[in-house]
Amino acid sequence: MERIYLVTGAYGHLGNVIIRNLLADKQKVRALVLPNDINDMFALMPVSIFRGDVTKKETLIPFFEHTENEELVVIHCAGIISIYAQYSKLTHDVNVGVTKNMVDLAIEYGVKRFVYVSSVHALKEKPKGEIISEQDYFDPSDVEGDYAKTKSEASQYVLNAQGKLDVVIVHPSGIIGPYDFYEGNTTKLFESFIQGTLRVIVKGGYDFVDVRDVASGVLAAAEKGRRGESYILSNRYITIKDMFDALSIVGNVKRIRIVLPVWIPKMVAPIFEKHYQQKKQVPLYTGYSLSTIKSNSFYSHQKATNELGYQPRSILETMSSIYQWIYAKKVT
Repeated sequence: MERIYLVTGAYGHLGNVIIRNLLADKQKVRALVLPNDINDMFALMPVSIFRGDVTKKETLIPFFEHTENEELVVIHCAGIISIYAQYSKLTHDVNVGVTKNMVDLAIEYGVKRFVYVSSVHALKEKPKGEIISEQDYFDPSDVEGDYAKTKSEASQYVLNAQGKLDVVIVHPSGIIGPYDFYEGNTTKLFESFIQGTLRVIVKGGYDFVDVRDVASGVLAAAEKGRRGESYILSNRYITIKDMFDALSIVGNVKRIRIVLPVWIPKMVAPIFEKHYQQKKQVPLYTGYSLSTIKSNSFYSHQKATNELGYQPRSILETMSSIYQWIYAKKVT
């Protein structure tokens, strides 16, 4: 029986690293990308590219078609990360609607295993200082913000399918690291710092994890995760200041000395958000994202460590790789 891995969100930060790991392991891979995406990051690589509108179920059928001598493992990474608190139809359509399409088609086409990449934001937050671990039920009313609510709703839909489908859920914390070709907000901040244009940061922190560790954790969950279980793929809490200090050390860049209390940028966040919405651009921060770095982000990855062999690397190693990757892009 030949195994084929079906990866959605293939050009995304996590998706492309998962595919690189699969290819290194000489696995057969199908990558689902948007119809008009002309990115060629997998050029000359043995990846079967499938194009489909993820919100239209019928366009995804070729992605799932296979012979009786092939078994499919789906890794569903596709999603929209929103840093806004308010409801967005697009975010809901992609994070919830597309997940439903993928689950339904996985059942129809007899997929062997379905791994859903959720988020720690789908987990109910506990009081400050308490450790947050996995849960077996998800309720959007338990979490704050549009992104968290959509991930919670989608996670429960995946769990509800376990009677018909072998499902496993993973919950990454804040993903950082190299190979972020579409440059998310955090990567843009790192680039600004290295270029010397970012000289002020805010007080607070979060649990940040290397994308390569999450990719390894996802593949371990696909191979060894227990049916119907979920696994937190986190690292540890680190302050924003300590993270940029680490980047300063590995890149020999001048440290940031000005650290503002969160209430200062939060006061002007509504104006900041409105300005960027009018320009149809994503701001570097919003009121919601500022609230996140003050929230309880003490996540435990003990279950993933015990059952999947998950071992995240040090933040210094991650920041070193980020610096090298950004520098390599700059000089090429």
